[in-house]
Amino acid sequence: MHRSTDGNKLVMKLAVPTLVAALALALAGCDAGDPGGSDKANSPASTGPSVIAPGKPGEAAETLSAKDAEARGPDDTPNSADVSYAQMMIQHHAQALEMTELASKQAESTKVKRLAERITAAQGPEIETMRGWLKQHGREEAPSGHHAHDAMPGMATGAQLKQLRAARGKAFDSLFLKLMITHHQGAVTMATEVKGDGNNVQIEEMADDVIAQQTSEIERMRRM
Repeated sequence: MHRSTDGNKLVMKLAVPTLVAALALALAGCDAGDPGGSDKANSPASTGPSVIAPGKPGEAAETLSAKDAEARGPDDTPNSADVSYAQMMIQHHAQALEMTELASKQAESTKVKRLAERITAAQGPEIETMRGWLKQHGREEAPSGHHAHDAMPGMATGAQLKQLRAARGKAFDSLFLKLMITHHQGAVTMATEVKGDGNNVQIEEMADDVIAQQTSEIERMRRM
């Protein structure tokens, strides 16, 4: 007896699409509940661990996400030590330039003349940088002579400057080196102090430059 296969073919044609549709629905259901899907964006791992940020005096600490803590960054608002440093160092540098200006005509040593030129080239721009910093933060430059000499270590006295202006040749070289070594030592002292007392990053960077440069120049002058 011959059995027709047309019925079987019809059943297969109907069954295959139904199975495919059912499989697609099952996979969609798995994706909707997959914890590795859209929920990952809000998972703790994506935001990072919490950070405890200490509050200001009298204020409670805050709990911040790692991202918020990074965005906030350190508070480097200038304090009185930063402002005083900039104001005093402008005057301190100004006296150094007053001394170096004499060297071109009164010094005998070529090394002393070149040293004076290097000091002028470095400290002139530093004065302008500090003036710009004060202006940026709404502070005024202190009037000339406002800070007493004893408040700024290393400053030459009026009598010493008068003696330097009158000196010539080797006498000038010797006195210039003596006064400038003391002057540089005073600047290093001021820069070291503001690194401990100040709060502003730019002032700290300026202080680092003063310490590195003037310490090196002190050693050079001692060898002359």
